[in-house]
Amino acid sequence: MNESPLFEACPLECGTRLETTSIQLPEGKLKLCPSCGQLLSACTASRFEASMQEFDVPEGTLPSERDVKRYHERIGNNLNQAASLLGQPSSELKLLDIGCSSGALLHVASDLGFNVAGVEPAKQAASTAKEAGFDVYNGLLHEAEYPDNSFDIITLYEVIEHLTDPLDLVREAHRILKPGGLFLVGTGNADSWTVTALGPKWEYFSINSHGGHISFFTPASFRLMAKKTNFLVEDIQAKRVCLAERSSEPAITYRLKKLFAELMALPARWLNKGHDMLVILRKPDSV
Repeated sequence: MNESPLFEACPLECGTRLETTSIQLPEGKLKLCPSCGQLLSACTASRFEASMQEFDVPEGTLPSERDVKRYHERIGNNLNQAASLLGQPSSELKLLDIGCSSGALLHVASDLGFNVAGVEPAKQAASTAKEAGFDVYNGLLHEAEYPDNSFDIITLYEVIEHLTDPLDLVREAHRILKPGGLFLVGTGNADSWTVTALGPKWEYFSINSHGGHISFFTPASFRLMAKKTNFLVEDIQAKRVCLAERSSEPAITYRLKKLFAELMALPARWLNKGHDMLVILRKPDSV
């Protein structure tokens, strides 16, 4: 018996009928919400659940040895920016990482002096983070039952694209964030020049390469979500352009396209057309 697609409507509750795009993936063509620009996988619930099992391993999502330095620099810069926006030293700030896996971000934040905690549903990955000495709740965010106004900063990196109902999680994050606190969300940008150039070849769309990637945000859909959940949009940064995947191009063609993509990087940042997106939301001081 065939299952229905995971998404029958936009998870941001736009109320408009989903349209079918020309971006053909193995699960079917991506769906588009014409109101907010959200792109949605045509996969079934069972395919989604099966793909998510790759994360329940002891190593979780720890960066490879080759990527450790770049990861620490990127996350460190983001967290230092957040501390600067709050005008407080990291030692006075409480940070919660949602979907902390085996603790990669917690390690960076702890090294910078933040007071850290994490939430992670994958049991083996959460155990690794706990064994490293971190305060990690193994389960879903709402199950942790944190008190109101508990954290100064909440991070959600490479998680929101896995959620079938992001509004519930974002509302819970709003509840446990202190007034004036910051919510940092990192994900891919479905309204990027990379998507225009690569379409179905963009690896980020592949549920085989990236288990659980089912919901693809845009700057516009983030602004809508912020409005629906009573957040203010502090900043949206969209960096990097990719015009070719190495595996699908001759070497010389790939190098030429990579060079051209590097030339496009600066205007992509100005216009929010990069595919690597960081959204900084702020909880209003008075709600």
